Amino acid sequence: MKQVRRTYPLIALGAIVFSVIAVVVGQFGPDSYLDPMNITISEYAVSDRGGITEVAMAVLGLGLLALLQGLRNAGAPIKGAPEKLLMVWSVALIVAALVPTTPIGFDLDLTAQIHRYVSVAAFVSLPLAGAMLVPRFNADARWKAVARPVEWLALAGGFGLLAITYVAMPGDRVMIGLVERVLLGAEVALLGALAVRLVQLTWQQSISLHFMRYPRISHE
Repeated sequence: MKQVRRTYPLIALGAIVFSVIAVVVGQFGPDSYLDPMNITISEYAVSDRGGITEVAMAVLGLGLLALLQGLRNAGAPIKGAPEKLLMVWSVALIVAALVPTTPIGFDLDLTAQIHRYVSVAAFVSLPLAGAMLVPRFNADARWKAVARPVEWLALAGGFGLLAITYVAMPGDRVMIGLVERVLLGAEVALLGALAVRLVQLTWQQSISLHFMRYPRISHE
């Protein structure tokens, strides 16, 4: 059981790395006339015939579930609203991967509306969760090292939310793809910071327990 617990951080970190690589690779798949700087990742994914972008989104959402379980196992101070917001981000991303939006130039149907709402929920929930976690991490010696990175990334996510809200409404979607990718990058980096710290703490604890069980024999 303990071996399984130690794998959660690695699964989460692996999912994040895989998803980032897959999304980058997916940018080269769709038709060349699509400009990733001016269309959203979801709109780009509709034209991704291989489906790699949707797979990346689903894997990232599932990876956060593993990260959440790992954080719980490690006794991280996430209980309450932060944990619920992280869960919202995970579920929203999985739903967004399974329920695609409509291609460029088509009216939004029911599935596209669902996709839009869950995407908004995902973008909003993670910066909020990060902001709530900062004071908790600062008060916890084990997590203090990651408090400042989480603070800066949550702040970047907040500014990204303001920017994408402006671009999507009065800004006539100019450079919406770029703004969304920067926002998503900040959010994924926040998850990456949590995953890296969790790996450190989990395996440090594992090594410490190993030496406690099997102390080095003195030959003096």
